[in-house]
Amino acid sequence: MPARLNRPPRLLVTADAVGGVFTYALDLSNWMRRSGVDVTLALLGPQASDAQLAQMTAIGGLEVVRISGPLDWTAQEADELCPVAEALAHFARKSGADLLHLNSPVLAALADFGLPLLGVCHSCTASWWRAVRGGALPPDFAWRRKLLADGYAACDAVIAPTSAFAEVTREIYGADPAVVWNGRPPAAGGAKVESFVLSAGRLWDEAKGFATLDAAAAMIDAPVVALGGLAGPDGTWIRLEHVRTPGAQDAAAMSDWLARAPVFASAALYEPFGLTVLEAAQAGAALVLSDIATLRELWAGAAIFVPPRDARGFAAAINRVLADDSLRQALSAKARVRAGRYTLEAMGAGILGHYTRLSAAAFAPPSTAAAA
Repeated sequence: MPARLNRPPRLLVTADAVGGVFTYALDLSNWMRRSGVDVTLALLGPQASDAQLAQMTAIGGLEVVRISGPLDWTAQEADELCPVAEALAHFARKSGADLLHLNSPVLAALADFGLPLLGVCHSCTASWWRAVRGGALPPDFAWRRKLLADGYAACDAVIAPTSAFAEVTREIYGADPAVVWNGRPPAAGGAKVESFVLSAGRLWDEAKGFATLDAAAAMIDAPVVALGGLAGPDGTWIRLEHVRTPGAQDAAAMSDWLARAPVFASAALYEPFGLTVLEAAQAGAALVLSDIATLRELWAGAAIFVPPRDARGFAAAINRVLADDSLRQALSAKARVRAGRYTLEAMGAGILGHYTRLSAAAFAPPSTAAAA
């Protein structure tokens, strides 16, 4: 991508290896690299797996730097995050980055970065608590809410992956995020000759609703398979009795499961976007989803919705889809069409537009930059 500066734009992107943020950051980095941007991925939190390291290595020209320390939701107190922010700010200055894309925007409040900051509202403990538990925030969550509010205020721009989650962010933090839907490269579908139900995600995370899906599985007329880890980095774990749990999968294995699955279910109580739902839709699975605002925004008219925590409702809806070939095929076709809205190209172009507004000299084409 030509730019006003006499070199390619330099972008620094944060990520962590725990959940969907890794996939989002890797896809974005790959798209930006193909668009002529020099990208460094700053990996925060737990070590990446061998499979994740291989994914990063596969992106030609992507630089990866490790920033040690806890994530904001695993830290025991705010002071633990200060060295993480300072190390990231030091690297940003040293590398000559033109812009920092913060997938952990809380860090914006804890150091002087000296360059434009774009923060992304992927999720947060306060909105998690509101959706999953409700009521007043406990002290351990309250200081995180205050720190993240300061982080959003310190960012030059903030974006959210759905309008529904942008509204929640406004209500809790007073921030005003723009909306750029997440996107993914197209996923290949396959022959749906097996009869089973697939789900995937952080099985240990109460917000993902796997306890509900496990209860439903006892009443479903086919095996229910849930991909993902049973234990989280903070020590949280779950025991599932009726759902089959093959464990976390690498990208190739996940693609194979998605290609074969005739039905995909998400019983999430809290989902700021839901990348795995998108992947399932791309692969042609019929969707049975929790009736929550974000999933309604993205999939209304292309899925069957069930109230959260309603195990009997999920079982009834899934059994109906499994038993009715015409219904399943119609839902599959609608999901594929709807997934066409949420492409990596659309996401990349939307985010690049924000980069250009924040740093026109680096990211705008020469004719645009010269007029700025």
